[in-house]
Amino acid sequence: MPKPLQAGDILKERYEIRRIIGQGGMGSVYLADDLRLQGRQTALKEVFYDETMPEDLLAQAREQFMREATVLARLDHPNLPKVSDFFSIEVRDYLVMDFVPGKDLSTLMTEARLKKNFITERDILGWASQLAEALSYLHNQEPPILHRDIKPSNLKLTPGGVVKLVDFGLVKILNSDEITITVVQGRGTASYTPLEQYGGDAGHTDARSDIFSFGATLYHLLTNQPPKEARDRFLNPEILVAPRDLNPDISPRTERAIFWAMNLHPDERPQSVEQFRQALLGDWNPAQQSRRPMPTPGLVDLLSSPVERTLIWISVILLFLSLIATLV
Repeated sequence: MPKPLQAGDILKERYEIRRIIGQGGMGSVYLADDLRLQGRQTALKEVFYDETMPEDLLAQAREQFMREATVLARLDHPNLPKVSDFFSIEVRDYLVMDFVPGKDLSTLMTEARLKKNFITERDILGWASQLAEALSYLHNQEPPILHRDIKPSNLKLTPGGVVKLVDFGLVKILNSDEITITVVQGRGTASYTPLEQYGGDAGHTDARSDIFSFGATLYHLLTNQPPKEARDRFLNPEILVAPRDLNPDISPRTERAIFWAMNLHPDERPQSVEQFRQALLGDWNPAQQSRRPMPTPGLVDLLSSPVERTLIWISVILLFLSLIATLV
């Protein structure tokens, strides 16, 4: 394994390394200064290859990297970091992205949990609306782009209140028949990973895989507890605790949308991010209605809750008995 870069190292006579901000089995992410643009900081994502890799395989990997980096460099969305450069040095490839300041949502959730609080549903749904915009943009590219590692720690909240889906690095074209692009850094994080993503053939994943991870991320943010892994749920479907059992302030509508997104079979999930967004938010737009109260659940929402359904029936029975007593 190549040694990590050190503070003060300069790449391409332009990017001066400050420190490591992330590390994994295939490389690291560094905070670096852009020496050509004073004051600009970048996130330098590094991927390295086995030094014993045959030259022909290394050449194929390099060609793949350049093709995928070119696709990412064309992306331009306010909820995604902008890719501005890419290059190779020896057995390492580098992708240069905007550095996103702020705290990730995992950190904000941990801070709330330590105070024995939950982040408000309203705040989380506002972030979810922004994430939905980013994913819709990615999934509607030609070819579609999947993230495949959506989780609280990969979502950063900037000081200006913008949520950005970070750690958006390398992608790959699956095969000639299915040109969906999908991220290569591992198979995702277990609590947020759908069953189909565990297979050896990543071609089984599609937009619905990101939707599962989206739902699992909301589950965690709303309850302060990660959901049970899909593999364990496959063996024991009853182990997934209802979000409202962990946080009773969650609305029935939100709980129902999360359960829909987290279905084990892709065909039983929302078939697009927009469909999931409608189930989660309906016509509520946090950006345009930030000072209005969240929509209150209607009768259909109330009836989806066993406790509230029971209370409604008790009220109906008492009213009926009262009418009988009056007639007698």
